[in-house]
Amino acid sequence: MKHIHPIVIQGGMGIAVSDWKLAKTVSQTGQLGVVSGTAINSVMVRRLQDGDMDGHVRRGLRAFPSQTIANKILETYFIEGGRAATQPYKRAPLYSVESPKALLQLTVAACFVEVWLAREGHDGVIGLNLLEKVQMPNLACLYGAMLAGVDYVIMGAGIPREIPGALDLLSENKTATLKIPVAGGEDAIMSFNPQEVMEDTVLVPLKRPYFFPIVSSAVLAMNLKKKSTGRVDGFIVEGPLAGGHNAPPRGPMKLNERGEPIYGVRDEVCLEEMRALELPFWMAGYYATPEKLSEVRAMGAHGVQVGTLFAFSNESGVKDEHRKKAIHDILTKPAPEGGWIFTDPRSSPTNFPFKAARLPGTVSEEALYLSRKRICDLGYLRHAYKKEDGTVGQRCPAEPVKDYVKKGGLEEDTVGRKCLCNALMADIGMGQIQAGGAEEMPLLTAGDDLNNIARMMKPGQTSYSATDVINYLLSQEATAMKAPSTEAPLL
Repeated sequence: MKHIHPIVIQGGMGIAVSDWKLAKTVSQTGQLGVVSGTAINSVMVRRLQDGDMDGHVRRGLRAFPSQTIANKILETYFIEGGRAATQPYKRAPLYSVESPKALLQLTVAACFVEVWLAREGHDGVIGLNLLEKVQMPNLACLYGAMLAGVDYVIMGAGIPREIPGALDLLSENKTATLKIPVAGGEDAIMSFNPQEVMEDTVLVPLKRPYFFPIVSSAVLAMNLKKKSTGRVDGFIVEGPLAGGHNAPPRGPMKLNERGEPIYGVRDEVCLEEMRALELPFWMAGYYATPEKLSEVRAMGAHGVQVGTLFAFSNESGVKDEHRKKAIHDILTKPAPEGGWIFTDPRSSPTNFPFKAARLPGTVSEEALYLSRKRICDLGYLRHAYKKEDGTVGQRCPAEPVKDYVKKGGLEEDTVGRKCLCNALMADIGMGQIQAGGAEEMPLLTAGDDLNNIARMMKPGQTSYSATDVINYLLSQEATAMKAPSTEAPLL
């Protein structure tokens, strides 16, 4: 039998913007719905502390292979009726090279629940999106998603050569490892042993999902195809107009008059070279029209990945208040000079350029962000470094400056950095209540398609559904009806 990959991939937007509800809706249309695994353990524990009012998380946990682990999680985090609005969230432990078993179990369960809920009640396909830059949770995330039967894994923000081999091992419930870069020292090795983490659970072989790394060049794609530790099944080719993190420009960083990175001819991807790799690929970053979809398919792409249009749909995980205000501002106010999106070369602790929507009341406003007290209490974007005693520590250029410098970091690396972890949690209505009662502020990210979001609105309407997005993208009959030529064997 042959398997036809979906034409449209819904982008995996974190933190929990691409949640299970959005992914499920897209999957039910016959396209690829994708959940974000970024910080998914924190997302689940905050849903539980908010009372899990609809019971979805607890229903997912009841399906988890280990009820011993599920019950421990509920005992630790669930609050009947939900926490008070002024009560801070109890935080999950921070990751380390040797994370505690309870944290690994929490992560496995959280990713399982997200994928299980997305797959519940239909036979469509579901993908998981992770960031290579957020390495320490990834093995546990992958295993949890595989326990729930995830069909695809998509990874960006780095070069994930080790992930294909890890998928092979995890599908057999074997120990998988990842190298963790350590500044000033040798790579550390992080391992995940399903037999130890799942304790007394009876484990059975798991489906190995398709693996699609996100690339910004055909050269990188070829490198991954040849040098990854296992099978690569296709690619997402992402340009600099996509939302979230972008690959840095090739060559020295140069900025335009607005302070954004300048991308040039060297950053364009040759589709002919992508076709020569003989693996399916999807174009991402400002391709969200039926005309562009038809154009790239005619040039050899299998389809497109779309994020921004889904991020502002009704099913998105973005807090309704933020989503509706953003749409209202875009529809009724003149766009700032240069458009609604700013590509910030400094804000992300990853050193990758990061796109932020230029919307009032969000920390894209520099003065508003500078009023925030610096704190690093989620830690997903910390970097490992070698301490004076030879052990491995972690630091983040968005943490308090004195702490970062004390850990051997350079003060100039902290300038302009923003705590994306807390800001993105605030985007989905789960902002932490910090000391003194201050609530973390949102920082909405989107691609350049945000400038054209009005095309999704029908006359008299101020919102739209994820299904509307799919219908719009596939509205040209030739695109919707012609079967793609790229086939892959069923797993």
